Amino acid sequence: MRDRCVELLAPAIEASSHPVIVDGTLGLGGHTEALLQRFENLTVIGIDRDEIALERARERLAPFGDRLKTTHCIFDQISDVVASFGYSTINGALFDLGVSSIQLDETERGFSYSQDAPLDMRMDRSQGVTASEIVNTYEPGKLVNILRTYGEEKFATRIVENIVKARAKAPLNSTIELATLVKESIPAATRRTGGNPAKRTFQALRIEANDELGAISRALPDALELLMVGGRLVVMSFQSLEDRIVKEIFTEASTSKSPRNLPVELPEYAAKFSLVFRSSQTPSEEELAANPRSASVRLRAIEKLAS
Repeated sequence: MRDRCVELLAPAIEASSHPVIVDGTLGLGGHTEALLQRFENLTVIGIDRDEIALERARERLAPFGDRLKTTHCIFDQISDVVASFGYSTINGALFDLGVSSIQLDETERGFSYSQDAPLDMRMDRSQGVTASEIVNTYEPGKLVNILRTYGEEKFATRIVENIVKARAKAPLNSTIELATLVKESIPAATRRTGGNPAKRTFQALRIEANDELGAISRALPDALELLMVGGRLVVMSFQSLEDRIVKEIFTEASTSKSPRNLPVELPEYAAKFSLVFRSSQTPSEEELAANPRSASVRLRAIEKLAS
C-alpha cells in the first residue's frame, strides 16, 4: 500500500518547509524512495534492525544523499534516534510491521516453513535468541503459552509434547524438521483447511525471538509523542495481534478524557489525536493482484491535534 501511505503522510509533510519523516521499518526502502521522490524538501530517518536490509536500502537510496539518514536498531528506540540526528519533533512516522520480504525470501534466515534452513528467525542476526534456542531450551509450559498467545494455536499442548520428546533425543535445528513435527501433531481433519499447519507455530516463535509485540507497544506511544501538531503516524499490520495493539493505542490517544456526565468538553481533557479514518483500510483488488503478500494488511492512521 505504498501509494496510500504516501497519500496519508502528504498533508503532514506539505505543512512544513523542512519536513522530517521516520520510516521505522525501512526494509529495502520502497516507501522511503516514493516519499523522497515526491517531496524534494523531505528528510527521512530510516530505522531497521536488519543489517542486510539496511545495506541494500542505502545502496538503493544513495542518489538522495543526506536527505536519508539511517540507523541500525529496533524501532522502539525511535526517540533516541530522532534526538541523535538533532530533531525534537517529526512531521510523521511510518511503520510496516511484521516480517519483511527479504527475510522471507532468504531461505537461510529460517523464517520459512516450506524450505529447509537452520531455525534462526532473528531479524537482527547480530543479537538475540534464535528460534532453535527457544524450541530446545524453554520449559514446556512457557512454550505452550508462546504458541497459544503469539500463534493462537489450539493444539499448542500437543505440539509442545512432541517437541519435548524430539529434543530429548536430539536438538531441533531444522525448519523442515519442526514443520513436519507440527504437522504430525495436528489432527488430519484440521490439516485439510487453513493453509500450512506450521504457520501459527512459526509465527509464534518469530514473535518471541524478536520481541515484536513488545517493541510495537513501546514504539508507537513514543512516535505519537514525537509528532508535531498536524503530524501523522501511519501503521501497517499483517496479523491480528499486531493490529490489536495498534488499534488500542490509537483508540486511547484519540479518546477524550472528560467525565462523561459533563455537557461540554473540557479543553484540558480533550483528545490530542484524531483518527484519520475509522477502523482500518485494506488493499485494493489491483494491489492484491500485483502483490499477493498484501492480502492480510490492515492500515491505520492518526493525526496529532494538540501538543
